Amino acid sequence: MQISRALNPFTRIDHGSPLYPPRLYDLYDPPESLYIDGDISLLKMPMIAIVGSRSASLEGLKNAALFAQALSNAGALILSGLAKGVDSAAHQATIKLGPRHRTAAVLGTGIDLVYPRQNIPLSQAISRQGLLVSELPLGVGPQARHFPRRNRIIAALALGVVVIEAAERSGSLITARLAADLGREVFALPGSIHSANSAGCHRLIQQGAKLAFKPDDVLEELHF
Repeated sequence: MQISRALNPFTRIDHGSPLYPPRLYDLYDPPESLYIDGDISLLKMPMIAIVGSRSASLEGLKNAALFAQALSNAGALILSGLAKGVDSAAHQATIKLGPRHRTAAVLGTGIDLVYPRQNIPLSQAISRQGLLVSELPLGVGPQARHFPRRNRIIAALALGVVVIEAAERSGSLITARLAADLGREVFALPGSIHSANSAGCHRLIQQGAKLAFKPDDVLEELHF
């Protein structure tokens, strides 16, 4: 069933609907429903996820913006999780390119609640220029167990996942490993061997993620 936006400020897509993103069926536990705020047709666009540390360095934030804008200019929708740090930088950089550039955020809360609260203005900009997505019912607030579930949706929707700064226990590594399990391409940016924020990226590269020096490394691998 799809809830009309005339009756509800958000759109709901149920499992089995023609509008339901086919890539989510690759999950062993695809969401029963998706709640959408924004342009639902964008679910058909090729998506590349950019994820990383909430406490990213200035260099990490610059790299997130650089990769987001280059990948968006090549025709990808930029997908992330609306977290502080790398996620926010990727969303913001895409929006700054103008209205023809699209970004989507998968939430770990109900679609009517935004976490962190400081990203409420960013979420509003995303809903105007892209879309917000959640599998959680309206009114559900942030809980630690919801974010790994959010990450699996990011991993499934994306053609590839780019990790920009991640500590050894980062949630971004969960996204990357889920993506690899689903047959998606995983890319990691290298950093200093002395930086804890780069340790997770280096581990991914050791485990077979593709090392990305520049956006073209991602575009060529994904055949853009």
